[in-house]
Amino acid sequence: QVQLVESGGGLGQAGGSLRLSCVASGRTFSSGDMGWFRQAPGKERQFVAAITWSSGSAYYADSVKDRFTISRDKAKNTMYLQMNSLKPEDTAVYYCVVSYDGTWRGDVDWGQGTQVTVSS
Repeated sequence: QVQLVESGGGLGQAGGSLRLSCVASGRTFSSGDMGWFRQAPGKERQFVAAITWSSGSAYYADSVKDRFTISRDKAKNTMYLQMNSLKPEDTAVYYCVVSYDGTWRGDVDWGQGTQVTVSS
């Protein structure tokens, strides 16, 4: 099992920016995907963005495409989510997730989550 620790959440303003980080430790992985999901109050958890650890290929939910950028630093075992042009609807708890086979089912580890609140 890998331990995932998120940081960088907090209060942002509409149109502003925040940057989330996720540091992975413990179980090592050289393949699979790492990503971000979010859950707003009263809503289901939803996919935000992910990156293939080995190649760095990224993919995004339509709702954040062109506003959010995911990246990773393999040497630091750290993943980032740069969030620009924030909207109030981005308010949610953001979770760092590892999918060892890239399917987001089964062999998955989750972080504890970090709150992001965007004021209008």
